Amino acid sequence: MTIRYSAALCALALAGCVYAAPDDSLVLSTLAGKAGGRLVYAQRTEPKTLSPIAAADGASREVVHRMTGDLIHINRSTQRTEPGLAKSWTVSPNGLRYVLELRRGVRFSDGRPFDADDVIFSFQVYLDEKAHSAQRDLLLLDGKPIVARKLGPYSVAFELPKPYAVAERLFDGFAILPRHLLENAYRQGKLEEIWGLRTPPAEIAGLGPFRLKEYVPGQRLVLERNPYYWKVDKAGVRLPYLAELQFVFAGTEDMQTLRFQAGESDLISRVSARNYAVLQRDQQRRGYILQNLGPGLEYSFLFFNLNDLARKGLPQIAARQAFFRRLAFRQAVSLAIDRDAIVRLAYQGFAAPLAGPVPPGNKAWINSRLQVPVRSLGRARDILSGDGFKWARDGSLLDPGGQRVEFSIVTSAGNPDRVQMATLIQDDLKQLGITAHVVPLEFRSLLERVQQTKDYEACLLSLASADADPNPDLPVWLSSGGLHLWNPEQKTPATPWETEIDGLMRRQKEILRYAERKRLFDRVQELAAENLPIIPLVSPYILTGAKKNVGNFRPAVMDHYVLWNVEELYWR
Repeated sequence: MTIRYSAALCALALAGCVYAAPDDSLVLSTLAGKAGGRLVYAQRTEPKTLSPIAAADGASREVVHRMTGDLIHINRSTQRTEPGLAKSWTVSPNGLRYVLELRRGVRFSDGRPFDADDVIFSFQVYLDEKAHSAQRDLLLLDGKPIVARKLGPYSVAFELPKPYAVAERLFDGFAILPRHLLENAYRQGKLEEIWGLRTPPAEIAGLGPFRLKEYVPGQRLVLERNPYYWKVDKAGVRLPYLAELQFVFAGTEDMQTLRFQAGESDLISRVSARNYAVLQRDQQRRGYILQNLGPGLEYSFLFFNLNDLARKGLPQIAARQAFFRRLAFRQAVSLAIDRDAIVRLAYQGFAAPLAGPVPPGNKAWINSRLQVPVRSLGRARDILSGDGFKWARDGSLLDPGGQRVEFSIVTSAGNPDRVQMATLIQDDLKQLGITAHVVPLEFRSLLERVQQTKDYEACLLSLASADADPNPDLPVWLSSGGLHLWNPEQKTPATPWETEIDGLMRRQKEILRYAERKRLFDRVQELAAENLPIIPLVSPYILTGAKKNVGNFRPAVMDHYVLWNVEELYWR
C-alpha cells in the first residue's frame, strides 16, 4: 500500500490548516493580516555569506532562510512536516522511494520559473564533495547518497539506499537553488565564490518570502518583499505582508537587548535570563510583550576527555584519564552538582534541570522515566569509597592510584551563563575534595581543543538539536560521529554500552513506527544516564519578545525561534 501525504490531508492534521489552491499557491486558510511596513531584527553578529550552500553560522542562516524555500517544511509550531514547494508526496511501501509533486507556476524572486530541473540541480550541488555543502552528510545514509531523479517537469523521485524513518524531515532546510543563476559557476568550480555579502541584489534569487535589497557593511542588511512568493492568505493576499525586513548588527547580546528595549528593533529571541529580567521590569512602559516558551531543544552538559591520547603527546591529561574513565567518578560528580542552584543562580529560574541528554522541550522523544539526580554528597562519597577513592588529610580526594583528583574545565568565555555554571560546579566539587579550575576560552579555540587537538581535561558545553526527531543527532550518539564529543570518530566502539547505542540508533532510523522508535531511543537515553559520557545539567528556557503591535507573532522552541513564520508577521 502506498502512503500518501497530500496538502489537503495535511490541512486536517496540522495547525494552520494549509492546503493547495487550484493555482498551486499555498493558501493559509486561517491567516489574516495587513500589508506594508518594515520589521527590524537585531542580530548579535553579522552574517558571513548569503549562499545556502555555505551558510553554517546562525546569523547567515537567519538571513538565508528568509530568502529561500524548501520542498517539505517542518512547521516550527507543531513540529510536524507540511507541504512546501512540494504540494504532495507519496512513499513506496518499502520506504525507499519518495515521489514529490511540485507546485506549478512558482517563480524565483527574479521572476524566472521554478521546475524539477532546479530541484535536481540543487541536490546535485548539495551532494557534490567539491561544493563543500554544510549539509551534505544529511543526504548520506551509511555513506551512500540519496539519489534524485526527474520524472517530469514538476515531478521528482528521491531514492534512498536504505529505509529512513521520517525521511520527509530531511527536506526541511535544503534551499532550492536557481539553476539559471548558478549552473555556470558550478560547472566552473566557482560556487564558493558566489553570493557573498557584496553580491549585487540582481544576481541573487530565491523562493523565499524576501529578496536582497541592500547591504551596508557593519550596519544593516535589508530584504524586500518577494513579489512572486507562492503563499497567500485566506483572502487571496499574496504574502509576505511586510514590505521590508531589516537586519541590524548589534555586536553583543547586551547591545541586542538595549536596541530592543529602546524600540530600535521589533523582535528579539533567545534572550539570556539576565537580560530577560531587565526587559521584564520595563515592558509596560516600553510597549513590548515578552514570551517565555519554557525549555527548548538546547541542553548543557559536562564531559571528560575520554579520547585515546596515545599519539597526542598529552601525558598530563592521559594520567588524569585514569579517574575520568571510572564510572564511579562520573556518577559522584553528577551527584555532587546542585542543578537547582544552577537554575536559580545562573538562570534566575529560567531553565529546567536535566535528567538525561534529551531536554524537556522535546516532549515527543524524552524518556520521562528518567529522574533528575538529587544532589547528595553523602551518596557521592559512598560511591567513591566503594571504588577505591580515598581522602588525604587535607581533605583532597585521591584516586585508587593515589593521585590527587584535580582537573580543568574549559568553557566558552563569550557565554556568561556557562562560565557561571562552571564556577558553581567548581564550588560543588570542592566539597568532595576535588580541585577544578575554570578556564574560559574563545569559542573557536574551545572547539579546536575539543574536536582537533584533544588538549583539554573537562568541558562544559551546550548543544541545540536541529529537530525534535533524534535522527539529526546521529553524529552525537554514534561512536563514529564527529559530535560524539567525549571520544569522537572511533573506528570501533570503545565500550560495550557505546556498541549497544550504535545498534539502537541504527535500528531506530530505519523503523517507520513511532512507538517502536521511541522504545529504542528511550533505551539510548537510559544507557547515557547509566554511563554518563556526558553529565546533563540544565536546559535554558526560550525567551523572546516583540512590540505589542506585531501581528501573528508565534515564537517556537525550534530554530528559527521568532522568524520562522516571518511571511505571516504584520503591523496591526
